[in-house]
Amino acid sequence: HSVFEFFSLFFFFKLTCRQTFTHELHYSHVTIMPTLFKNVRILEINIWTKNTRNAIICKNASCFWPMSSNGVVYIPFTLDRSYSPLDKITITGAMTDFYSKACIQFIPWTNQKDYVSIEPQNGCWSSVGKVGGKQVVSLQRDTCLFNGVIQHELNHVLGFLHEQSRSDRDQHVRIDWQYISPEYVNNFQKINTNNLGTPYDYTSVMHYPRDAFSNTTNEYTITPIPNPNVTIGQRIGLSSIDIQRINLLYQCSK
Repeated sequence: HSVFEFFSLFFFFKLTCRQTFTHELHYSHVTIMPTLFKNVRILEINIWTKNTRNAIICKNASCFWPMSSNGVVYIPFTLDRSYSPLDKITITGAMTDFYSKACIQFIPWTNQKDYVSIEPQNGCWSSVGKVGGKQVVSLQRDTCLFNGVIQHELNHVLGFLHEQSRSDRDQHVRIDWQYISPEYVNNFQKINTNNLGTPYDYTSVMHYPRDAFSNTTNEYTITPIPNPNVTIGQRIGLSSIDIQRINLLYQCSK
């Protein structure tokens, strides 16, 4: 079975694998996070750590999408047939920022070994980084087809984790553990990260909202500090720092 190690270079998994890597994903748990997008309540299902972290570090960056000789990182994808024409326009439209502002181009799948299959399963979720072979991104039709939600999941595909997972997060947000539903406490653990020289980004499309996994209606699990009124959890689209990090991670020339 494949295994992942949380050894990250800014919120992305340095994914790890054994020689007998399989394409079947085995999740330790699947969680549901309510996210506010304007006035719409969205459920985001986040796929988290494998049960085992003991593995060699992924060699030759094979857990990240490779750059072609022309400086573009091509990521093949398919769209499930059940998506409507408008759904497909929404999804492919959200992909355009990755190429216009970085060097990541999502292209229609033409039989490549490694590709992303976008499907309307239950909730919005993605594995992190290049898994190998077919890897599913779930974008449920009635809850996930918003620009920022789509970009959030595609950023997971590139290898990025959530903003509040970074190693210095306690300088920027307060986690109120007493308000976190017990089954989701692990989702708030910090990860030892190298932050690519970029500042903490409250505006990142990868940041949790204030009420993520809250067990109480009127209490927050995440509060920005020192200014508690800072907005977090936006799902409008990639922030300027999100884009900067993509360019740094994939060594784009843009």
